[in-house]
Formats: sequence, structure tokens, C-alpha cells
Amino acid sequence: MVIFDHLGRKLSFPNTPKRIVSLVPSQTELLVDLGLIDSLVGITKFCIHPENLRKQKLVVGGTKSVHFDKIAELNPDIILCNKEENTKEMVAELEKIAPVHVSEVSGVAQSLQLITEYGKLFNAEKEAEFFVSKIESKLQILSEKIQNKKWESCVYLIWKDPYMAAGSDTFINELLQLNKLENKIVSTRYPEVSLEQLKEYAPDMVLLSSEPFPFNDDHVVQLRILGLNAIKVDGEYFSWYGSRLEKAIDYFIYSVAQFSTSG
Repeated sequence: MVIFDHLGRKLSFPNTPKRIVSLVPSQTELLVDLGLIDSLVGITKFCIHPENLRKQKLVVGGTKSVHFDKIAELNPDIILCNKEENTKEMVAELEKIAPVHVSEVSGVAQSLQLITEYGKLFNAEKEAEFFVSKIESKLQILSEKIQNKKWESCVYLIWKDPYMAAGSDTFINELLQLNKLENKIVSTRYPEVSLEQLKEYAPDMVLLSSEPFPFNDDHVVQLRILGLNAIKVDGEYFSWYGSRLEKAIDYFIYSVAQFSTSG
């Protein structure tokens, strides 16, 4: 079997990979949902879904730093990485152990593509088709639900001290657009923003993500005192791709009023 990862790199496998190390939490969840939990041999400490998975599988480190010796001992057939989550240095070292598939997911289309690719790569095509179909159906429901909703502006904060926001070339940005939310941050990636800049942007709302920084009700109050319409949101639904996208769309469908100043 010959495949290409999202960076265009060629990977060859004599048979379907059976021993998988996943260093990306959302991709780990996807593998489990595709029925491949028995093939997972190594995960990160951030692979929190499903809840008890870290008790069942060997935790080999985080997403930016891993124990290469532990991964080598697992004798994996394939190691799954992501361009944003993991580092080039990690990938180079991991390639000495096993073939490394690097994903790059910046939108819904790429997320659905990854599900399909994993289905083919790991002999779980029916399960992959099922998830893609469910997600596409729910996207249509969301589109109909917000058909008459007006576009509103926002800033999506992911970090504090300093404040950092999701930029225009992120997966988060596309999910904001799905909810008819216009991102005021047009710069790329995750730039720092000051309170003064937030006020100058004058967004209709400031969305405070639950991850990676755990914004809470106190932070909401602090920003509202400054005249900013701050709202807490579930960060997993805005930043986890793969099978989590199905649950995210459900969240969006039932949260339309939350993402609107008109209620």
C-alpha cells in the first residue's frame, strides 16, 4: 500500500498498519470512533477522549515532546502526527522508528478528507463513510438553522497573559464562519492581542475558549466590566476535528442564540 500524507510525503506499507501511535488528541478520538481502539498502542497525555483511554494505552508524552524510547519499544507500524500539533524535529526523529503520517487540517473539507483517508488506510472504510455522511447531514441542518441569522463580528481568545486569539487561517476560523461569525483577527495563526486592541476591534462578542487556556466565569466578568460582550465557549467543539466535528455541529445547532447579540 502506497499513500501520501498531507505534506505530500510518500509512505509505503506492505500490509494494513495494525500498531498505531497517535500523537494528536483529535485523531486519537477519531481512531477510536472508527473502531480501531485495539490497534492503538501509544497516545499522548492530552488524548482525553474517550475518558478512560489513558488507563488502557501507553502514554508516550505530550504533543510537543515525547519519549522516543517508549515509542520505539511499542514497535509501531505507523505514527500519526499533525503539522500544527507536533514539531518538525519530532517528526524527523520519529521517522527513524516508523513511517510518520502528518496531517494538515485547516477546515471542514480537510477534516472529512482525513476521516476518509483513515478509513482506507486502516481498513475501516464503512465506518468512515458513516461518519462523513452524518457530519454532512448535520452541516445541512446547521445551514438551515442559521439561514436567517445575521453575520456578527467576534474575537476568539485561546490564551491569557498574554491574550492570544485565533487568526484567519485556522480551523477555528472556519467553524466561526459556519456560525456566521466574522473573525476580526485577520492576521494568521494565533497572534497576541492587548485589551486596548480588543476594544479597538469592537467585536459584537469575545468568545473565551475552554482550552488550551481554561477561561472561566471570572474572566467573563472582567471583560464585561470593560464593555466587551464576553461569552464562554467549549473549545473542543471549535478546535477538535475528525469525529468530534459531529458533536460540534450539534453544539452549534443548539447554541445559535448564544452566538447572537440579538438572541
